[in-house]
Amino acid sequence: MKTVHFLIPGDPGTRTGGYLYDRRIMRGLAALDWRVHYHRLDASFPAPGAAALQHAADTLAALPDDALAVIDGLALGAMPEAVAPHRERLRLIGLVHHPLALETGLDSTQQARLYASEREALSAARKIVVTSPNTARALSDYAVAAERCVVVLPGVDPAPLATGSGTGEPILLCAASLTPRKGHAVLFRALARLRSLPWRLHCAGSTALDPVTASQLKASLDALSLAERITLLGELDAGALAACYLEADLFVLPSFYEGYGMVLAEALAHGLPIVSTTAGAIPDTVPADAGLLVPPGDEAALAETLARVLTDAGLRQRLAAGARAARQTLPDWPGACAQFAAALDAVSPR
Repeated sequence: MKTVHFLIPGDPGTRTGGYLYDRRIMRGLAALDWRVHYHRLDASFPAPGAAALQHAADTLAALPDDALAVIDGLALGAMPEAVAPHRERLRLIGLVHHPLALETGLDSTQQARLYASEREALSAARKIVVTSPNTARALSDYAVAAERCVVVLPGVDPAPLATGSGTGEPILLCAASLTPRKGHAVLFRALARLRSLPWRLHCAGSTALDPVTASQLKASLDALSLAERITLLGELDAGALAACYLEADLFVLPSFYEGYGMVLAEALAHGLPIVSTTAGAIPDTVPADAGLLVPPGDEAALAETLARVLTDAGLRQRLAAGARAARQTLPDWPGACAQFAAALDAVSPR
């Protein structure tokens, strides 16, 4: 039986796209008769302290010679000193959802530090698995040659078509943790411009990953007089989130960057029209006939586009038709896991 070790920081049950991807890949490899060992690294990554780095180094040191070790990019990019001694001894695989330095809210010093750290760490990996062609292109700036990257798109589970709210007040759904990169503040300000139109916004996503941002967003609802029209649902389990997709009329994701955008694929699987941004991999994930994209951070453009979709039922129907067509071509998890297994198989022992 083939064996692979996954090193992932924090709670593996965290409801973000990156953690979901890791969980589904590990489960899928086990179904393909791989022996999968999970090693939990400290939750402080990508800003680890000395103890977290020492634990990561000890975890790597305890692996047997020539072991296949997949390190999630959230940790890998912040631990170049820990991986360097094992670049020849282990078969190190980086799993990069998006580069750390592209996280929203970093100052120039933080960006430069993370860029240098991740570039050094990636140099120790024999292969880099990325979740979109866009991320593969982004890693060219990190001296990662194209032949070292393998794109394994996330899978999407089959889903029923959304039935919509069935009212004259369309429900907009935004499924994203309340962090700066997801752009909730821009969305709230854009919607404040559309007070005269009927709509309600449901925001599904954790408020615990960035409590400061979550608190600021909650306060902004009162400041913008939108508390009655925007509901922060918090982190939802799979069943509750599925119910949100079913009753939605439009999916909105105003992100400043996405390495793929798994929730956008989920929206397509439900046949929902989409309004999002041109950031990162989003234009690759959302077909042109299924969604309208605006520049990230452009509050006026977002408001104008939302107004168009909300007031033009024909446009909504055309975008929904594009989403229903796209759902037929979405990748599935068995295929993704088989691709991931093939990428691991290609990293032969020295």
